[in-house]
Amino acid sequence: MTTPKSANLTWHGANVSSEEREQALGQKGCVLWLTGLSASGKSTIARRLEQMLLERGVTAYVLDGDNLRMGLNKDLGFSPADRTENIRRVGAVAQLFADAGTICITAFISPYRKDRDDARALNAPGRFIEVHVNTSLEACEARDPKGLYRKARLGQIPDFTGISAPYEDPASPEISLNTEGRTVDDCARDLIKALFERGFFGAA
Repeated sequence: MTTPKSANLTWHGANVSSEEREQALGQKGCVLWLTGLSASGKSTIARRLEQMLLERGVTAYVLDGDNLRMGLNKDLGFSPADRTENIRRVGAVAQLFADAGTICITAFISPYRKDRDDARALNAPGRFIEVHVNTSLEACEARDPKGLYRKARLGQIPDFTGISAPYEDPASPEISLNTEGRTVDDCARDLIKALFERGFFGAA
């Protein structure tokens, strides 16, 4: 854990407990952490999952990699140190959403195993669900909706995960999601089923 630079800090607890928030919402908060290569389908699945949960009356919110890099994390690049700081910030924000009783869905490459483990450690046991969006490099490169793999192959993008920078597969994710040959809705339904079975919300 990173030690705050500022001194004389005191953690201020809330007048409302996490349990009271969850009782009011009728659900439990958690972090559903989608990790995988660029173009693996993380953001597309996350957005559809969010929509399908809200249709069921479940409070959910997506933290998207590109979106946070345009705001909260716009000062960060893609060096190993910046990638780690990017995920540290995301993990802290995601934990706050979960504490508020929300199902927080993150969609980040998050290439380093230790960074994901650090994000997990911020949450109570069972409240962090790592989802490996297990799409092969070949399939991701064939999709390449932003043309990033092509640019990386040409040397125009340094430190590109899967080409010139490493991706460390999760050692033991709660869920391994293979997207190849499957629809977005099928993938999202798999995650809804997993959340339901873990008791994060009841029957719609």
